[in-house]
Amino acid sequence: MKIVFAGTPEFAAQAIRAIHAAGHEIVLALTQPDRRAGRGMHLQASPVKEFALEKNIPVLQPETLRRNSTDPQKQVQAQEAYQRLSVTEFDAMVVVAYGLILPQDILDITQAHGRSGSFNIHASLLPRWRGAAPIQRAIEAGDTKTGICIMQMDAGLDTGDTVLANEVEIRPAETSASLHDQLAEMGAKSIVDVLNLLQAGKNLVRTPQSSAGITYAEKILKTEAEIDWNLSAAEIDCRIRAFNPFPGATSNIQGLAMKFWSSRIPREDAYTQTGRPGEVLGFGDEGAYIQCGKGAIEILEMQKPGGKKMAPKMCLQPLKVNEELLCFQTP
Repeated sequence: MKIVFAGTPEFAAQAIRAIHAAGHEIVLALTQPDRRAGRGMHLQASPVKEFALEKNIPVLQPETLRRNSTDPQKQVQAQEAYQRLSVTEFDAMVVVAYGLILPQDILDITQAHGRSGSFNIHASLLPRWRGAAPIQRAIEAGDTKTGICIMQMDAGLDTGDTVLANEVEIRPAETSASLHDQLAEMGAKSIVDVLNLLQAGKNLVRTPQSSAGITYAEKILKTEAEIDWNLSAAEIDCRIRAFNPFPGATSNIQGLAMKFWSSRIPREDAYTQTGRPGEVLGFGDEGAYIQCGKGAIEILEMQKPGGKKMAPKMCLQPLKVNEELLCFQTP
């Protein structure tokens, strides 16, 4: 099949690589404009653009697809993208973590006679966690399962019919980083399965999303990173794992903004004392026990400002003067 692909980060790059490897022809790639990143703040191409250039796939990078933009430059870019799509021969469009909304006039092009429409890889079991950050919000909420949905796109926010769904367990030690990798691989395989069915002329079973159980995964903000030690140990554990790798859960101690990368709920007999929220209760063989509003959490990996990730004992023990209690600040 001839495919137009729209996507930006590594999650999307896995999908475009799988589609290409499966023998489908990618005739056009849309991705976000190059962004400045790294210490030198140099412009960097997205992972999708890098793959497209490697395979000599034409690339478009409009800042918006809305032709009614009030910004004249963006309006011109959107019009050019619209015209390019209008004259491109393709069978279906695949959208994965693109970062731009597809307006109705773009969707109309993909639904023209002889075309199959637009399909989106979404990293949740819709209608749970529609929106920008489904992986992080599922872990933060303490969900025990999530998955991948291939959705036939409409003009709503992740409201289209699903044509395929695959489920995965969220394990107790799961982080957003590890779950991202699982779901990226699953999503890439799932979209290839859908495209192969279309190529074989088989009808896809479209399942409307339920009107019950709808939740929205708001974008993760850096301001969410600070740990509130008054929360329960279970809630804090979920947040630490959800915010790995971005933005990284943080808390201040003796003027140092520490980052927390790995944690777990310890056995009740692993520590013997209690304290006020944020207080370091002691150290075990692997981690440090910190009092929470309810229960204690075991921190397994931390990071000092400008330092490397390390065991909590190496971070915290040098801060202890005489027998002074170590206690993280609570916002």
